[in-house]
Amino acid sequence: MRPTDRGVRIDAPRLRARLDDLAEISPIPGGGSCRLALTDEDRAGRDVVRSWMIDLGLRVQVDAIGNIFGTWDCAPGAPVMTGSHIDTVRTGGRYDGNYGVLAGLEVIETLMTAGMTPSRPLSVAVFTNEEGARFQPDMLGSLAYVGGVSLEAALDIRAIDGARLGDELTRIGYDGPAPVPGPAPHAFIELHIEQGPLLEAEGVTIGAVDGVQGISWQEVTITGQSNHAGTTPMRLRHDPAYVAASIAVFLRDLATEMGGNQVCTVGKIDLAPNLINVVPATATVTLDVRNTDEELLQIAERRVSDFLDDVAAREGVKIERRRLARFEPVVFDPELVDRVAKIAGAHGHDVKRMPSGAGHDAQMLARVCPSAMIFVPSHLGISHNAAEHTDDEDLVAGANVLLDIMWELAQREPNEESS
Repeated sequence: MRPTDRGVRIDAPRLRARLDDLAEISPIPGGGSCRLALTDEDRAGRDVVRSWMIDLGLRVQVDAIGNIFGTWDCAPGAPVMTGSHIDTVRTGGRYDGNYGVLAGLEVIETLMTAGMTPSRPLSVAVFTNEEGARFQPDMLGSLAYVGGVSLEAALDIRAIDGARLGDELTRIGYDGPAPVPGPAPHAFIELHIEQGPLLEAEGVTIGAVDGVQGISWQEVTITGQSNHAGTTPMRLRHDPAYVAASIAVFLRDLATEMGGNQVCTVGKIDLAPNLINVVPATATVTLDVRNTDEELLQIAERRVSDFLDDVAAREGVKIERRRLARFEPVVFDPELVDRVAKIAGAHGHDVKRMPSGAGHDAQMLARVCPSAMIFVPSHLGISHNAAEHTDDEDLVAGANVLLDIMWELAQREPNEESS
């Protein structure tokens, strides 16, 4: 029998209090937070979450890439794991990542309080540098955990401010002793806000996430000829700013033409010397191209590459490209996705099977164990913004679905041996 069938529910005020307390670490105007990975602010958030794990009597481990694991060793075997991240972008809200971590702690505390002991350990993970806002690629902690990047390579990554990741881990005291790659969980289930508008627009409470879009990130540096803005005829210009703008327009047109789940974004443009009366010498542009279909993603990448070649020749500029991240689309475990949908339906919620447009740690864990995600609505689809909001009733609904599915996953089959 599931916990909710016995009348056991998560403690909504306790979950809300922890969300609010974490949001008060490095707050920004509007109710959000700024905790870039491995900064002093991130350390402060880590310290608070770690203290909550210790208060619950969990076994707390930190691995060599800084991932934190709080495990309830209530039984032998590989744990059922949940979790997410607590690092943010500069304009972070209070739910992205944080909700999945704190709801995991709430599940464990709820079961402890109810005197319900699972047949497998339960573990809550806090993964390092999920956002990729300071160190790239994103989902770096979970990627290293599953062996997708070597520890040595990860520790040598440089931040946008020049700091070395390994040095920053040591500086904030989170260069832990646990080995990387780490042991595979029995299963992994991540609870997250949608960060998009679909669930709210369709009046649906729970998203049963069946996969994650593939992601292609690159940085493009355009070098032209800096010159006087008033005396240089337009026909003689080699203008990196114009080329950067042309790239942005091309990406928008490409996504519109391909349709479906194709999305393209220019997220950052830096000009030098960045003066009103000077044709720039250089422009640095980030390109974010995503699709749920690997073949279509590769088509989009080829078309972007061809455009860069064409516009460089046409405008007489030099274009250099640097790959920042490349992850293929991920399909989650169908049986686990079905369980999410079944439990949510048993709770009386409308359910939508859907892919995730954003990257998440669950897509990395899917390499080593059955994995899936649960989404709850985001008001107006706003995220990476201090105005990010999810109603308390939806937060509670998602956490109670997580409670039941973790309990189910932690029950052993009658003839199953301890792993």
